[in-house]
Amino acid sequence: DVVNRFGYMGRYQFGKSTLRTLKIKVTKEAFLNSPDLQDYAMHSLLCYNKKKLQKYIDSFDGQVVHGILVTESGLLAAAHLGGQGSVKKWFRTGKVRSDGNGVKITSYMKKFGGYNLGI
Repeated sequence: DVVNRFGYMGRYQFGKSTLRTLKIKVTKEAFLNSPDLQDYAMHSLLCYNKKKLQKYIDSFDGQVVHGILVTESGLLAAAHLGGQGSVKKWFRTGKVRSDGNGVKITSYMKKFGGYNLGI
C-alpha cells in the first residue's frame, strides 16, 4: 500500500504509465488494495520486457558488458527500474540511467542478476 514521493505505488512501485502499457485499468486504491493484481502486474511486466529485450538476452547472457555480468533476471530488473529503453541504450552506449532516487540500473543488474525467473 506504499506510494512513494514520485507516485510509484505498491509492492513493486508501479507508475500509472506502466500500468497503462500493460492494459491494467484500475484506480490507485484498487491497485493498492490488491496484492494479487500487483503480482499479476509484475509478472506481466517481466514478460513484456523479456519480449522487448530477448535479442540482448540471447546475445549477451553470461557475458560481461561494460563491466557488468549480464543475466536475464538482471536485465529485467534494470528494465523495471529504468525502462527497457534505458537497458538498450546502456548496451549501445554504456550510459547508465538512474531513477529519481539516484539508483542506477546497473545496481539492479548486479543485485538481481542470476535468478531463474521461469518465464
